[in-house]
Amino acid sequence: MKILIDADASPVRNITTELAKIYHIDLIIVCNVHHMINTDYGKVITVDSGSDVADHEIVNLTKKGDLVITQDYGLASLILLKGAYVLHQDGWFYTADNIDTLLLQRHLSQKMRKAKKRHGHIKKRQESDNEKFRESLKYFL
Repeated sequence: MKILIDADASPVRNITTELAKIYHIDLIIVCNVHHMINTDYGKVITVDSGSDVADHEIVNLTKKGDLVITQDYGLASLILLKGAYVLHQDGWFYTADNIDTLLLQRHLSQKMRKAKKRHGHIKKRQESDNEKFRESLKYFL
């Protein structure tokens, strides 16, 4: 098993790196050229900019039983099809039971944005969000 992080704008990269190091699990951090990421553990793969380039790289690198950390519902759906696990940055897992609803919500939100309708306010990330993620990842590992 290895952990892959969809690292562009990931608020949990450092937590994931810390736990992967403690548990001696291979770590791959994927980002595009607009993000300069350095780490003392794991491998950083930098891909070209462009729509879904990092996502395609993650899909190609993922094997059954791996863990991918992302907030991207579309990427999560592809990873689930490969038999891998997917953890959201808020500490909950994408599953076959919730992915269809999440994708529908994403579709409806996109339609609202195109229609210039305002969507609800996105709350600022709290330390409690990081702790929930840390506990979920520790329990999984």
